[in-house]
Amino acid sequence: MPPATAPLPPAKRLGRGWYLAAVLSAVLALGMCLLGWRQADQADRITANPVRVEGTVTQLPGGSGSYSQVGYTAEGRRLTAVDLWLPHGAAVGDPVCLEHAADDPGAVRVCGKRYPQPVGITLARISVPVALLCLVLCLARIVRHRRSRPAGTGRTRVRTTMVLAAEGMPALTHGKRSRRRRKGGRRALR
Repeated sequence: MPPATAPLPPAKRLGRGWYLAAVLSAVLALGMCLLGWRQADQADRITANPVRVEGTVTQLPGGSGSYSQVGYTAEGRRLTAVDLWLPHGAAVGDPVCLEHAADDPGAVRVCGKRYPQPVGITLARISVPVALLCLVLCLARIVRHRRSRPAGTGRTRVRTTMVLAAEGMPALTHGKRSRRRRKGGRRALR
């Protein structure tokens, strides 16, 4: 008679938080890359063909929810730039030297500055490496967990659920419990 073997302990499941953190960090990294790319693209277009205009400070930042605003006129239109790098001690009504791209008057920066919104570039420079590091750590944890699971034990099952519905379509069970047949019929339940 062969010796009895102890049953394998059930495989531990990896929490969904690791997958969620991986997805969120990837989205954050992508979003911040796009923000940085947009700022760099605007800076390059302004540098290629700058047009100087005079702007006026119309609003100063007053907390976490409000930004500075500068009004200026370009190509006969009155435009507003938000969250520009203002000189220290600027007040509402002060004149500000601005540069905008000749082909896009909406791409504007303060004269002497490289980027339109330096805060966006700084945020992208800091958050993209942090988000990528978090993504790599989450993916490493997920891969390590998948490799440590016992293979070929026969316990692996795939569960899927598919729900098909359309507008105006009644529920599949009409609010009642579904009646699945069990082995042995109804008598097996008693």
